[in-house]
Amino acid sequence: MPKLITICLIEEQQEQLEQIRDTDKRPYMRERAAALLKIAEGTTPRQVALNGLHKSRQPDTVYDWVKRYMDKGIDGLVIKSGRGRKPAYSPKYETDAEAKEAILHTVRRDPSVFASSSMASSSMASSSLTSSSLFASLESRWSLNRIANACDWLQIGTASGMSKLLKRLRISYKRGRSYIHSPDPDYQRKMDIIAQCLLKAWYAPEVYALLYQDEFGFYRQPSIANNYEAMGNIQPLARRSHRLNAECRGIGALNPITGQVIYHQASKVTIKELTVFYDMVVDDCPDLETIYLVQDNWSVHFHPDVLAHLQPQHLEFPVHVPSHWPKKPTPKARHANLPIKILQLPTYASWANPIEKLWRWVRQTVIHLHRLSDDWSILKQRVRDFMLSFRHGSNELLRYVGLLPD
Repeated sequence: MPKLITICLIEEQQEQLEQIRDTDKRPYMRERAAALLKIAEGTTPRQVALNGLHKSRQPDTVYDWVKRYMDKGIDGLVIKSGRGRKPAYSPKYETDAEAKEAILHTVRRDPSVFASSSMASSSMASSSLTSSSLFASLESRWSLNRIANACDWLQIGTASGMSKLLKRLRISYKRGRSYIHSPDPDYQRKMDIIAQCLLKAWYAPEVYALLYQDEFGFYRQPSIANNYEAMGNIQPLARRSHRLNAECRGIGALNPITGQVIYHQASKVTIKELTVFYDMVVDDCPDLETIYLVQDNWSVHFHPDVLAHLQPQHLEFPVHVPSHWPKKPTPKARHANLPIKILQLPTYASWANPIEKLWRWVRQTVIHLHRLSDDWSILKQRVRDFMLSFRHGSNELLRYVGLLPD
């Protein structure tokens, strides 16, 4: 039978441990003193480890506390300077934040880059590469072992150890998402100009306004999305009609300061409809010196007949329009000299235009799984009503599109 481990305390030792348990500023000392007192009362170290403390411990840990106390008294319970778990990333990095940044810098790169360098070094020692090395050079994603090998400053030899370290640093294995970055070489310059004009609109609203403008389309037939339905094989239905899947187009502008939306709806976005919308913008912002209109690079925005409707534009960045278009306004162009100045967004940078999220909102609210495929006019009116609900501004909309913190 194994020997029963217990502690016999004299009155002075009892009082000393009770004082540490009740008043010591070090949590680990209070825990250890409490464990020893319970063992002295007759509870086994195993019971104390598993059920007698605020946090369960390994029984061997509590046995070690008893042994150290019996050998050295209170001094045996104190963690000496320089003891304790060393960071897995020392001495190269001193803090968790530095180690996390270094690991993220690695995993955001192509793993084959590291595999290639490893293969190159191994080929110097061997004329032939193993199949595992060749396989590693083809992998497109990271594994725990590959992270450990690429970050050779990590003092970790197992995948489980690597997993625990990543969890401690709040790095996890996550599903990816589609992503494209603007290839525009003038990306930052364009964004800086927009930011400067937004500041002018913020501090001098009686003189300037800045609006994010864009177009979107929706169809007669409902789009498919999630909805509630009974479990099993029954699915929510996108109820389609037998009619032609007609399209309707909307033109909108969002004020990023007030949340006000100006909206115009038409069957197509033509030069005429675009100039009509510009008239609406100016009517809605009377007496302003300049209205900055932030737009994407759709060629129609830069048609000579459209530009003729505005004050003279001095575009800082090149635009691309069809070669067969006229170089000057046609005779039917309207010349209204509207106080609108176009600000160009970077190419392929939809995330830089917050009104894109308004289009997402109306699709989720009105268009997905709608039941109006046989009532096209009513569906169009519902979309129009949704947009007009922001006619006088909305903080809720600004929060939704990310322009106002929660």
